[in-house]
Amino acid sequence: MNLNEIIKQLPYSKPFLFVDELLHADENGITGTYTFSEDLDFYKGHFKDNPVTPGVILTETMAQIGMVCLGIYLLGNDLKKDTVVAFTSADMQFLKPVYPNEKVTVTSQKTFFRFGKLKCEVVMKNEAGIEVCKGIVAGMITTKL
Repeated sequence: MNLNEIIKQLPYSKPFLFVDELLHADENGITGTYTFSEDLDFYKGHFKDNPVTPGVILTETMAQIGMVCLGIYLLGNDLKKDTVVAFTSADMQFLKPVYPNEKVTVTSQKTFFRFGKLKCEVVMKNEAGIEVCKGIVAGMITTKL
């Protein structure tokens, strides 16, 4: 599956799409980027006069790139119209802040994929190559109800 096709298969749209580009995908992992535009709504109140990207948004970005995109890639030709990759858990460490207009790169390594369950180790780095957060995301592949 073409990397641009993976993004088209995502069940998200702006303002909740946190994938700009996928750089690499194989059966063991995926890498992609996202730039946090300064006009995103959550910056208006997090934090007042010192906007920082909320940890829940960083986690969502890592899950979208590192787990959902990888799940779509792994399913390949078996991906059906009613298939979804559902986020089930995360264990994150936040190491540095991510500010408006920062571009981040997420790299994911598959640790488990069996019986519709996918678990990945994910790392997010800023443009300087410094880790800003890392952790584990997990999900399951299911069909829409």
